[in-house]
Amino acid sequence: MYQPLVMVPGLRCDGFLYQPVITRLGDDIAPAIADVSLDDSIAGMARRILAAAPPRFALAGLSMGGYVVLEIVRQAPERVTHLALLDTNARPDSDERKQARLAEMDLVRQGKSALVSRMALPGLLAPAHLDGPVADQVHDMAMRVGTDTYLRQQTAIMARIDSRPFLKDIAVPTLVGVGAEDKLIPLPLSEEMAECIPGAELVVFPDAGHVPTLENPGAVADAMNAWLKR
Repeated sequence: MYQPLVMVPGLRCDGFLYQPVITRLGDDIAPAIADVSLDDSIAGMARRILAAAPPRFALAGLSMGGYVVLEIVRQAPERVTHLALLDTNARPDSDERKQARLAEMDLVRQGKSALVSRMALPGLLAPAHLDGPVADQVHDMAMRVGTDTYLRQQTAIMARIDSRPFLKDIAVPTLVGVGAEDKLIPLPLSEEMAECIPGAELVVFPDAGHVPTLENPGAVADAMNAWLKR
């Protein structure tokens, strides 16, 4: 009996985000990558994923993917068996963060998508990964995702709701994971979620920043295999 697992990518990411983890998951896990490329709202992304998903499934999301999986659990809690929130947080964007996103979007509209991607890397990755293959992989993903999808995703992210009041109602085995060197979603934001979700387990991934599925996939896979057995 295979256990379905829907994995939701983050901003400017595609299925490659999870590939190094997927190869390390148990043989009884049936992973599928969700499509978050077509909608400009978190709720719309969630509806599209639910329409394509099996009747019952485990659910994992990283960064923007975490915002989407929280919305999926809101829309259809009876369909989710397990929840993993990786390098994400339950808070809405601050005004300052929204202004930064709008500035990046303007640069992308001016044809500077590659520049925006490269500029983001120091905030995404642990310093040890900035000059290696992981940096190139993250940049290549951003280029594959393309400008139109990026703009839709940023629009969705900026309009997301505050999920904190809802966390206490989550009633499935929950993994909250975060890279030890994540600058975008620092540890206190993951601790906040783990404290609010009944029975949640917090795991900190060493030698990783905001993209631990590529920076330290072994640690992420170990945590996910244990979580899926709960």
